[in-house]
Amino acid sequence: MSGVVDAVMAQLGDGEIGAVAQRFGLSQDQAQAAIAQTLPLMVGAMAKNASTPDGAQALHTALGDHAGVDLGDLLGGLLGGGAPGGAGGFGGGGGLGGLGSLAEAVLGGLGGGAAAQAPAQAPGGMDAGLGGIGGAILGHIFGNKQGQAEQGLGQTTGLGGVNAGQLMAMLAPIVMAVLARMNQNRNLGPGGLSDMLGQESQRTREAGGIGGGLLGAVLDRDGDGDVDLSDLLSVGGGLLAGRR
Repeated sequence: MSGVVDAVMAQLGDGEIGAVAQRFGLSQDQAQAAIAQTLPLMVGAMAKNASTPDGAQALHTALGDHAGVDLGDLLGGLLGGGAPGGAGGFGGGGGLGGLGSLAEAVLGGLGGGAAAQAPAQAPGGMDAGLGGIGGAILGHIFGNKQGQAEQGLGQTTGLGGVNAGQLMAMLAPIVMAVLARMNQNRNLGPGGLSDMLGQESQRTREAGGIGGGLLGAVLDRDGDGDVDLSDLLSVGGGLLAGRR
C-alpha cells in the first residue's frame, strides 16, 4: 500500500515538475529530487502531530468532509500545469473552492489562527490566496519548528531557506488534498490515520541517508537554533550539488 509521498509524486507529471524547475532555476531532475526530499519532511511533521489521540482526531476531523478537491484544478493553480494521467482518481469537482474549504477546516481543526498571519504574496506567482493557504498549513504542520524545517531543507537541497519554504508552501495544499482523499478512500479513522503517517515516517527514518537525517535534525531537535547538517552533507552531499 503506497504512502502519502508516493501518492503525491504520482500526481506530479512532467509539467508540474517543470513548473517547479522553472520557478527555482533548476533542471527537471533537480526539481524532482527537491520535491522528493521535501515531501517526507512534511509527512514526518504531520505524523508527529498525529501521534497523540487529540492530534490524530483533529487532523481526521479536518480532513473528513473535504476530500473532494479536484487535483487537476489544484495542480494547475499551484504549479501551472495540467493534471497528469493519474490525477483523475482524485477528481471530485470541488475545484479551488474545495481547496479553500479544506484549508479552512484543516486550520480550524488544528487550532486556527495562522491564516490571518499567512503571507499575502504567494511564492512563484501563485494566486495569493493559495499561497496564503500553503503558508498557513505549514505553520500548523511544523509549529515553532517551521524555521528549522526551512533551514534544514534549504541545506539538504541547496535551495536555501527562503526557497525551501516557498517550495513547501507550494506543495502543502497538494499534500493535504491527497491525504484527505486517502483518508476517505481507506476509511482510516483517527487511529488509522495516525498509524499510516507514523509508519511512513518510520520507514523514512529507517532508510537513513539525508531524508532520515533531516527528519531527525528538524523534528527531534529542541530549541530554535541553527540546524547543523554538516556531517550528514559531508557524507551524502546535497541533492542539488550540481545545480546549474
